[in-house]
Amino acid sequence: MPFFAASNGSWIRSTPAYDGKNLYVGGMRDVLVCIEGQSGREIWRVDFVKQLDAPVPSFGFVCSPLIDGDHIYVQAGASTVKLDKKTGKVIWRTLKDGGGMFGSAFSSPIIATLAGKRQLVVQTRKMLAGTDLETGKVLWTQNVPAFRGMNILTPIIVGDNVFTSSYRNKTWLYNIYKSGDNYRVRTTWSNTTQGYMSTPVVIGGHVYMHLQNRRFACLDLEKGERKWQSDTFGKYASLVFQDNRILALSCDGRLLLIRANPDKFELVDEMKIDGKQTWAHLGVSGNELFVRELGALAVYRWEDKK
Repeated sequence: MPFFAASNGSWIRSTPAYDGKNLYVGGMRDVLVCIEGQSGREIWRVDFVKQLDAPVPSFGFVCSPLIDGDHIYVQAGASTVKLDKKTGKVIWRTLKDGGGMFGSAFSSPIIATLAGKRQLVVQTRKMLAGTDLETGKVLWTQNVPAFRGMNILTPIIVGDNVFTSSYRNKTWLYNIYKSGDNYRVRTTWSNTTQGYMSTPVVIGGHVYMHLQNRRFACLDLEKGERKWQSDTFGKYASLVFQDNRILALSCDGRLLLIRANPDKFELVDEMKIDGKQTWAHLGVSGNELFVRELGALAVYRWEDKK
């Protein structure tokens, strides 16, 4: 890792994907591996550096693989790539960049229907883009300025709108619409809120996010107004939600239960679950919570208080 990022560790950033049969894991040196879930047997691997003649990404393989039917989409090989999930064969490659320190995406791809078309939405180090799922053709792009290309969080889709925020810059809500045969982008609003690594959640018309300044904030999605900002917490927090409750795991091992209240920051409860760093995203299944610690996988179970 570059010296200024070494304090955040040199371990895998990518969250694996599982389709009920096989596990797809992205390694730090831009390698995607398919593993049989029951046996752990390796089925295939793709070394994007060798196969696509791309540089080793300075910050590692960061994107989390996205499974859709018989295919996988990743931002790897200094580009966005579609693969056959059974064989690892590259079907198409688009949005190529130079890789290295200022290329190779940090964000993860998502699939959404925008302006009536189901498409792949990606955020590169410089822009947002929508691409055709079948062909990889770029349908639309929107520049997203950020300090040193630090576009990290995964964009949020609400209707025909894309919400994003970048390091040392701003927060935006973009509207995707169709004019004739072309897809276009307009800015609905922007404000000075600065996101960082954590992907926000949207509940009841409000965005709840963890900021560059280590605080939580709530934004009105329609107007773009900031409703509140909390005291400081960790440098990073992964967020999941159910109804009006948000679970946030900070990188210093604290699990926070936050009520989604647009009027004020409301911390319902918190507990220290690990003495080391916990940078991986929370996993939730039923009443069990999965936390990838530095040296282990820990599972927690909770019960509703009567």
